[in-house]
Amino acid sequence: MRISIIGAGNMGRGIATRAIAGGNEVELFDRDEKVASELAEDLGSPVSVGSEISGDIVVLALPYEANAAAIEHHRDALAGKVVVDIANPLDWSTMDHVVTPPGSSSAEETARRVPDGAKVVKAFNTTFAKTLVAGEVAGRQLAVLIAGDDDDAKAKVADLAEAGGMRAIDVGPLARARMLEQVGLFHIAIQQQIGGGFASALELYW
Repeated sequence: MRISIIGAGNMGRGIATRAIAGGNEVELFDRDEKVASELAEDLGSPVSVGSEISGDIVVLALPYEANAAAIEHHRDALAGKVVVDIANPLDWSTMDHVVTPPGSSSAEETARRVPDGAKVVKAFNTTFAKTLVAGEVAGRQLAVLIAGDDDDAKAKVADLAEAGGMRAIDVGPLARARMLEQVGLFHIAIQQQIGGGFASALELYW
């Protein structure tokens, strides 16, 4: 597959690293093209800096606050794409609540903003960038929790995760992104207490 990643920060690096490990081509986009170029050079082939989105999957590897502007900027190119929202919409000053309106989530807001035909999936918001680069924690696979309303779109994101050596877990409809974002808040908030250094991982066993 070809993966388009909007945002060349830490999470963009982590997701790109797993995508490359799975044999995918990656194109990077960032409002600062120099940042995207530096990351592409660092990661090497098959990573390029994109001029127009052409990926099968488009990952919004951005903070919650940046999603709306990115969607508007790339709006026409997102039509018909699988769009992955990874954001944790936190109040970073207090770290004790999410800032989305009641009864919504970052992913559901993204779904309302993308053009008709785009399929939004929530994923990667419970995996830290360091762990994505490493591909594991303490010798264990990373779990990628996936929510969405379109089964084919979720299957594509699951294929991306599993090809990159991770364990994909379908947790249900897009509305469950609200729960995933609460889990993301919890995982971030406990890092200082557990001394995790943003290198810990969450897992489900059954």
